[in-house]
Amino acid sequence: MKVLIINGPNLGRLGTREPEVYGTTTHADLVKVCETSGAEVGLEVEVRQSDDEAQIIKWLHDCADTTTPVIMNPAAFTHYSIAIRDAAAMLTAPLIEVHISNPHTREEFRHVSVISAVAHGVIAGFGVNSYRLALKAMSDLLVR
Repeated sequence: MKVLIINGPNLGRLGTREPEVYGTTTHADLVKVCETSGAEVGLEVEVRQSDDEAQIIKWLHDCADTTTPVIMNPAAFTHYSIAIRDAAAMLTAPLIEVHISNPHTREEFRHVSVISAVAHGVIAGFGVNSYRLALKAMSDLLVR
């Protein structure tokens, strides 16, 4: 089963962007972790990153049309993109929202996710391991 991992704005800057919050793992390293972790639980993983809201919406539409499960770190779009939320609501396969940091321990504006209400679950605060946990959870959802 193929799973698409979508990473939102600024996540392409992992490794140099606020390492005290996001760690030193680069986005390229994250891709390798996801591909390896996905294979361990029987999932084919494709990882994409965009700073462009319209591109993320297009990917979500494609996933809705092809019944592709999604793990998404919407990054800053988490807190205000109703357009991404509406596209995510169209998904016909599971969606897991993931975050490297725990938004609830950060600035107050990060405490609200417009995506969570349309996700099967949310995993946050475990660094890059949030993605490993999400892949395991997705595998479990798909086996049901």
